[in-house]
Amino acid sequence: MATTITSECINCGACEPECPNTAIYAGGVPWELNGTPGAAIAQDIYYIVPSKCTECVGFHDHEACAAVCPVDCCIPDPANLETEGVLLQRARELHPETTFPDDAPSRFRKEGGGAEAPAVNGAAVAAAAAPAPAAAPKPVAAAVVAAAPTAAASAEFNPLAWEVPVICKDCNEPWTIPYRLFEKGVVFHCPFCSGSYVPKTAMYRAVKETFEGFYNRRQADREAFERKREREAAAFESKQAAEMEAFKQKLEALAHSMKPAGKLVRPTGIASMFS
Repeated sequence: MATTITSECINCGACEPECPNTAIYAGGVPWELNGTPGAAIAQDIYYIVPSKCTECVGFHDHEACAAVCPVDCCIPDPANLETEGVLLQRARELHPETTFPDDAPSRFRKEGGGAEAPAVNGAAVAAAAAPAPAAAPKPVAAAVVAAAPTAAASAEFNPLAWEVPVICKDCNEPWTIPYRLFEKGVVFHCPFCSGSYVPKTAMYRAVKETFEGFYNRRQADREAFERKREREAAAFESKQAAEMEAFKQKLEALAHSMKPAGKLVRPTGIASMFS
């Protein structure tokens, strides 16, 4: 089956440069195949030309457009079921300069990618038309923040300082995106290869829950610790003050209780002049 773009498309344009067959066009733009033009299939959103789509068979073990779509609107077309063999042959026709072996990359060979398409019937089409469950997003590691003194706590909990670690799908290099900019549908580019990176809705939610959940718990723990420390400091100071007062009273009592040795002798002679 060819891939199609549903009406949920937000026109981000992330899918177009990813297609190895140039089968994706912006709404209203005529398509072309071997010099022959065709009328635009859609006017308001991006669209895929079925006769140019190979579901990336021959190039990838997944559909490249679906991999970068932030709203998961690139899906298999239930009305256009095709087998792996048909798609591989189309890739050979579209790219005669390239040799595609029979075991070329294909989502059909990928675990869970599906087998050859069976004969089409009403039930199969209805089943294929059901929205496919969104792939579980890879967990995004939260930035590791070293233990910092209280003076730096405000900076630690400032979202402007947070960085989201990502891995480029093209060159596999790690890089980071500022958390404040990490939004679904926003197109980012790898600093190493300039490959596009577009967060999907599920990815955005996972990152938001990971970061804000972690830092909210961390901040709550720090605030509870600070309150406890303030109470303990006040109790300690109160105890110290009480002990000092008791110490002074003890010294005073000690002064009253001490009796010097000997008897009272008044100085006489020259010594009496200085008394």
